[in-house]
Amino acid sequence: MNIILVIFDSLRKDSVGCYGAPPWGPIRTPRLDAFAAESLMMTRAYPESLPTLPARRAIYTGQRVYPFEDGDFHLKGDFVGAPGWGPMREDQDTLAEILSAAGYRTGLISDVYHQFKPSKNYWRGFQQWMFLRGKEIDPYRSGPLPTQVEIDRWLPKELQTPRRVRFITQCLMNMYDRTTEEDYFVARVMIESARWLQQNRDAERIFLTVESFDPHEPWFVPAHYRQLYDRSEGCEQVISLYGSTADMAPNLLHRTQMNYSGLVTMCDRWFGYLYDAMAALGMLENTLVIVTSDHGHSLGDRDYMGKRGYPFAPEVVDIPLLIRHPSGVGAGRKSDLLVQHTDITALVLEAAGVNPPQPLHGQPFWQAALAGGPALRDHATVGWGSGLAVINERWWLNGKVNGRGIFLHDLTASGDPFAVNVADDHPQIVRRLFRAGLADAGGSFPAFLLDLAERDADAPGCSALVARE
Repeated sequence: MNIILVIFDSLRKDSVGCYGAPPWGPIRTPRLDAFAAESLMMTRAYPESLPTLPARRAIYTGQRVYPFEDGDFHLKGDFVGAPGWGPMREDQDTLAEILSAAGYRTGLISDVYHQFKPSKNYWRGFQQWMFLRGKEIDPYRSGPLPTQVEIDRWLPKELQTPRRVRFITQCLMNMYDRTTEEDYFVARVMIESARWLQQNRDAERIFLTVESFDPHEPWFVPAHYRQLYDRSEGCEQVISLYGSTADMAPNLLHRTQMNYSGLVTMCDRWFGYLYDAMAALGMLENTLVIVTSDHGHSLGDRDYMGKRGYPFAPEVVDIPLLIRHPSGVGAGRKSDLLVQHTDITALVLEAAGVNPPQPLHGQPFWQAALAGGPALRDHATVGWGSGLAVINERWWLNGKVNGRGIFLHDLTASGDPFAVNVADDHPQIVRRLFRAGLADAGGSFPAFLLDLAERDADAPGCSALVARE
């Protein structure tokens, strides 16, 4: 069986129509919705560790990254994105290595530039890999500098700071050669992925990983996609504030949301291009196709814009996960089985009929999802920096690894469960869930992470309860 894994960066679950709609309104995703109708749809899928690189360490190896025992990275050529923001461990096998050894021809097409920075090794095991350069502040071009008029077009004056101007300056320089829609990154990723499939038709079995940094910010998108949602004139807004939106002008927040919506629709259109290439090559009858994301992105939710690790919220931590089986098994069905990124690794190996050379944290879940159980686990622990979330059927615990800054949300409550912190009403639940998260960390946290938790401020509205006994 061939296997194709497609990962979109920062794709909110509720931005895919088959899962619902974000608070600002539905987003058009006809190709992903049609794909979902042919797929098993997982409704309770979560990352294991976040953000970008820790998530991919978990997906690529099937091993737990939290609590970042080996993750205090300060490597040359990169910023410290978060604990775990580093290369994959040399003593852990990757999916590409395992499948290559089992006779698969393996490929990686990616524009996620963090994977290819100095000291990184995310192409390890792929027999062919392609890095499409120029996202964000990848130093793809050194000039000419954009004019102030160009900067003002994309970054409103009231949001300009030296750091944001430097960011948008590099982004704009990297875009100089864009003249058509096909020059945008998600289009290029999908075109090159389709080309790889054409060039490797002689392979007996293939494993292709397709990494699209879109719809990650900055939300540059051809105007016709944004105009599907907002036809007004005026300044664009394409960056993420990573802070409060309480004082952001409503028109700028709206424009940001519409650019994100337009970019999601563009991702959908070009995913359709890749899907059509599979169909033209006759691959739909012998290929398992998996579509997921690493995380979502807050866009005004709870007056915040960005990827917030603590306190975790569904718009960032809930992820889409769609699995299309070539025989049609599971098509149109939904499963509320609780799964995490590491389980995708185990699913791929099970589908390939390959045993991992070392035990995985992830577990294969295909049969359990189709049969309705038994559950793989009764909770999920998600780690990001000094924060952790422990989620089960009813409860969602947010806190820091030192046991402080606690939030507890009852997922069965009416309205928005995240609008109310019920930690003080259920201290035993808080401690039980925190113990579960501690157990998933192996019973202790590394000293650097506890030190980080002490330095990180408790979020407003948290309980004074200390979960760690």
